[in-house]
Amino acid sequence: MRRVRSVLPRPVLPFLPVLPVVAVVVLLGLPVAPDSAASPADAASGLLVLCALGHAVLRARRPLTRTALMVFGLPVVGIAVAAAGAMTAGDAITGLARYVQVFVLVPVAVLLLVRDRRDIRPVLWSLVGLALWQGAIGVKQYLTATGASYQGANIRAVGTFGPSDVMGMANVVALGIVAATGLALGARERRQRVVAALCALALLLPLALSFSRGAWIATAVACGAQLLLAGLRGAAKVFAAAAAVTVVLVGGFGVGATALEERLTSITQVTDAPDQSVIDRYTMWAAAADMWHEHPVSGVGLKAYPAHRDGHASLALSSGSDTGGAGQAFRRQPLLSPHNMYLLVLSEQGLLGLLTVVGSWLALLLLALRRMRRTGGRLRAVGLPVCGLLLWQLVNFAYADIGGPSTIITAVCFGLASWWALTDGETTAPATESAAR
Repeated sequence: MRRVRSVLPRPVLPFLPVLPVVAVVVLLGLPVAPDSAASPADAASGLLVLCALGHAVLRARRPLTRTALMVFGLPVVGIAVAAAGAMTAGDAITGLARYVQVFVLVPVAVLLLVRDRRDIRPVLWSLVGLALWQGAIGVKQYLTATGASYQGANIRAVGTFGPSDVMGMANVVALGIVAATGLALGARERRQRVVAALCALALLLPLALSFSRGAWIATAVACGAQLLLAGLRGAAKVFAAAAAVTVVLVGGFGVGATALEERLTSITQVTDAPDQSVIDRYTMWAAAADMWHEHPVSGVGLKAYPAHRDGHASLALSSGSDTGGAGQAFRRQPLLSPHNMYLLVLSEQGLLGLLTVVGSWLALLLLALRRMRRTGGRLRAVGLPVCGLLLWQLVNFAYADIGGPSTIITAVCFGLASWWALTDGETTAPATESAAR
């Protein structure tokens, strides 16, 4: 019998199982329709789940360990209870679908499709490539005044996500910096270290021009943690390089100097003449906490925060935020969430949601850090960027929540972290490998 030749290039064949994950990341580079909560990447995530299901069936063995079943099963319980308390059936269905997609289905699919550390690298480099693409568009938007509106000028870098998802480009670029930093610190080949480091430094400019305070803070924490895990000597060198680039861009060329200074100063201005965005944020945080006090166990229900907001917020809260530019007309966008994932879960899902949903995230973080402590060599080099991505998400959740087309990148990062935290060996069959050893 004659052997059928594959139509795929030989370099692609080893990474065939993980290509659906890369496709989800790549599709986030496409423009997003205005006022659309979904994107081509969301559709691709559905195919990703189907590919993982087929892959698990073909392997004909239990795909998840008991620990993984617990980590992914607990959030489903909390989310389902909160969905039962939603105000409408539509809110229950859409809220349940979104939470399960982001925190259960897509992460499990990534966990099943990633076989070893060699499959992780294409996904990490696709994150860096997406960040470079979106960052280049963002820098052009700033230089040509075609970005989103910021302080009366269309200078805010938003990439292809537009002003309706103003945090999208900032999140993607920040994750690219974290991934590139981890790759640079963990790579043994000099060429790869240099390329990854240059990518991380190049992405600092579009991150700054996004004017996203939460992304700045999360990136600093995640990259700092990666540097400390890699060693103090290397940390000092990278910190010095990053500081030099920042001084040259902002001090030497004056890139966004005034706007950046005002934005940085506003981070600490809580009681001393804060801007309206800071006032709105803390007012919405207080409203979320007040909702939880009234419904401590199960919260007010999925997607019910907007309906209860005005009854718990003070008069200091504005009616919405102004959005416009980047090809879209001016509009007043309502404030429908507290911009804090932990408070959103607490207000809508109560203590049950906090223990099950947030508890699963903390379990992933602890398991991932424990594996970092026990692992060395090439596998540890993969763990650096993966742990950094997870830490970035958890820190950023203090200033943002899920919503918008860019949310699917969060699911991919949780999937990578799940592979690292929930497998004992280099493959997704820890029990089998442990028995073999």
